[in-house]
Amino acid sequence: MIVSVLLVVGGLVALTLGADRFVVSAARISETLGISPILIGALVIGLGTSAPEMLVSALAAGRGEIDIAVGNIVGSNTANVTLVLGATALVATAPARVRTIRREGVTMLVGLIVLTVLLWDRSLTRWEAVGLGAGMVVAAALLVYWARRDVAEGLEPPDKEWWEGSVGREVAIGLGTLVVTLVGADLLVRGASRLAADLGITAAFVGLVIVAVGTSLPELATAMAAARRRETDLVLGNVLGSNLFNSLAVGGIAGLVGPGAVSATFRPAMVLMVASGALAGVLVWTGRRLERWEGAVLLAVFLAFVAFAAA
Repeated sequence: MIVSVLLVVGGLVALTLGADRFVVSAARISETLGISPILIGALVIGLGTSAPEMLVSALAAGRGEIDIAVGNIVGSNTANVTLVLGATALVATAPARVRTIRREGVTMLVGLIVLTVLLWDRSLTRWEAVGLGAGMVVAAALLVYWARRDVAEGLEPPDKEWWEGSVGREVAIGLGTLVVTLVGADLLVRGASRLAADLGITAAFVGLVIVAVGTSLPELATAMAAARRRETDLVLGNVLGSNLFNSLAVGGIAGLVGPGAVSATFRPAMVLMVASGALAGVLVWTGRRLERWEGAVLLAVFLAFVAFAAA
């Protein structure tokens, strides 16, 4: 079992460090190529924060571990709106903009519901994966449209501080960190599979809790850092974007790579996922901010989710 734990820990470390630097390189290269800062913020960074979930779920599905792949998506989504938002609120009260709740918040909730509906028959087919991918295209188009409209209306200032540096260096770093991220994802999947066998626990639990929390560490670290700097307006957008990409893009890729039957455990887990997203939305909507006591409520929900998965 020691080897399994070392694989999981090593995979998490490599995955977190590699994915974080890969996002930076992707954004810098995009800027140099003349891609709009709006597109970088709405798509490049949004997709980048879901890179750990995407790689882990794709590798797990490709290895026939569809329960780990789906558990990673469902568990990560739940952890983002409970653990990440809850821990952030305990550090600093997190304000929210009305238009963010109405637009990105509702879009995220729709993404969670679509994923739940497609997985309700306890299977993920390639046609359903195509549907999730199409939904991601529509959602991405909406994100870009809203971002452009906000800039046009003066609600969001355009980012003019573009990065200037060596593209070749960033390409090399980006490729290197992508390799590190892939290796980390592979180690994590292998270690999680071995750990499930060593401890006699289900792959669904491993995916819902161990792998999901691990792949949510970048979001948690980013959120905590933003909270300490009192930049809490970044936290909600990060969580909403990550969950949207997880549900549609990551789910679609996992279904294309390795479709198959999923555990019955995921039905109640997905209900909890949607309910957690709705609860977080209600708490943020009341008072247009997330208070510390509300953060404690979300953390309690996360602990309840872990207890359910372990049952």
